[in-house]
Amino acid sequence: MSDEKQPTDRRDFLLKLGAGAGVAAITVQAGASLRSLVPNVSYDAPTTVKLGPPNDFPDGLKFLPDERVLVFREGNTFHAISAVCTHLGCTVRAEALPNPQTTEAAGAPLRLTHRFLCPCHGSEYKGDGTNVAGPAPKPLAWFRLSFAADDGQLVIDLADEVDRDFRLTLG
Repeated sequence: MSDEKQPTDRRDFLLKLGAGAGVAAITVQAGASLRSLVPNVSYDAPTTVKLGPPNDFPDGLKFLPDERVLVFREGNTFHAISAVCTHLGCTVRAEALPNPQTTEAAGAPLRLTHRFLCPCHGSEYKGDGTNVAGPAPKPLAWFRLSFAADDGQLVIDLADEVDRDFRLTLG
């Protein structure tokens, strides 16, 4: 018997190549099968968020970039409007009006101190969120505000859109 290795012929090479490809295919299929046993979980952000104590909100407008929300305070009254443009989801910017106006929003008086402009495609909104120019197809959403029972902080529910006459009144 000789210690020399015999050169691999074409048939042996193709058999080994086929066996290797088969093992690789089985490994990939087994991995996919095991992955299907793990459920797909959506890790969405919470819809109810504590914004802080009411005293953190001075009269006027406060923009909250993490929530992309505009919170308004007039005395003891609060309301919140989405800062997400209804066209393609850009964040609108607030521009103070030189001469604030008072209007009715769904039957309730509302002081308009700002207008909102979308920097992406030029949509414009009145201070109550009504779309007035540009490609935005609908008004900005208003969200429900409440006070947390445990510590009295202002809470917003980003999944609960409300009518434009919604106001939260402090104590």
